[in-house]
Amino acid sequence: MKFLAITLIVHRPDPVTGVLKSTHDRFREVLDNAVLAEELGFDGFGVGERHERPFLSSAPTVVLSHIAALTRRIRLFTAVTTLSLLDPVRAYEDYATLDHLSGGRLDLIIGKGNGTAQRDLFHVTPEDQWERNAESYEVFRRLWRQDKVTAKTRFRPELTDAEVWPRPYQQPVRVWHGSATSEESVDLAARYGDPLFSANVTHPIEPYAELIRHYRERWEHYGHDPAALAVGAGSAGLYVARTSQQALKDYRPVFESSLAFQRANGLPVVFETLEDFAERSSALIGSPQQVIEKVHRYHERFGHTVQHVQADASGLTDARHRASLERFQSEVAPALRTAIPDPPFSWGPVFAGPQANAGEPASLSAAVR
Repeated sequence: MKFLAITLIVHRPDPVTGVLKSTHDRFREVLDNAVLAEELGFDGFGVGERHERPFLSSAPTVVLSHIAALTRRIRLFTAVTTLSLLDPVRAYEDYATLDHLSGGRLDLIIGKGNGTAQRDLFHVTPEDQWERNAESYEVFRRLWRQDKVTAKTRFRPELTDAEVWPRPYQQPVRVWHGSATSEESVDLAARYGDPLFSANVTHPIEPYAELIRHYRERWEHYGHDPAALAVGAGSAGLYVARTSQQALKDYRPVFESSLAFQRANGLPVVFETLEDFAERSSALIGSPQQVIEKVHRYHERFGHTVQHVQADASGLTDARHRASLERFQSEVAPALRTAIPDPPFSWGPVFAGPQANAGEPASLSAAVR
């Protein structure tokens, strides 16, 4: 099993202390967390994309490029690239550049995104967002694979023998499809034989398990090898303490602050108590053995081989957050890596054939240090 640490770069007051970090300090925190994730042995670090409050993740390519310069090994993920909002040509240019700068450490998780404010900002409607996402992905993946592209498009100017630069480093980049509640994204992933990443954050396990079951059905419908299928899954929170009692005690202020925020903003409350949240949500809160057992329970339903956890403290003190990540990597991850297989593909750069640049360093930034 592989493990990612992911941030959406939420920017709002600390849910426990009420302190709001400056934008500059919040970005610095993200960079520090990425370096820490590599030091601790995480396999990937992901940065979301949102174009509305309270997020600072409107430019993931910029953030990930900086992280690429600070790290050498860890793979870099988008979580998710909102292709329904983007021009696929511009998105290709940005990500192909990032792929070169990182030495082929890029994986994409794509999705339509959500949120009324960002849809309004880009003049995207709920009615056309899925068609935009599918069209943008079709153009994007062809640009990555073909030197010249002709495409009749509805949501951007048509392309005629278009050449887009730079040509890619990975051939092709691996693209995961982020899925929360809709069968459209699941079907798109299955159609192209791409891996699926379940959000698995807001609700209990059942709706996510149903979507993954549907994905497996559609995968076989489109004639793909079942052995090549790969699923990733998110988690709603992380706090690994020495004992379950200590974990609940330390995490309670975080949960209660989050619950108060949901109620104050009219958001739906799914889990009324911390005990219910720790038991029935995907949050990994408890002793190392409890967290191991919960991941196994989800694996039984999902068959996932990649697990993401929150990179941010999200209300925990910095000391507790770091101790939790260290305990996760030293006491939880090794047991899960042994018991649950890795995805059915290499975790390194993706090359369809012989790679002419095999002698290049792990990242361009490493070559100039």
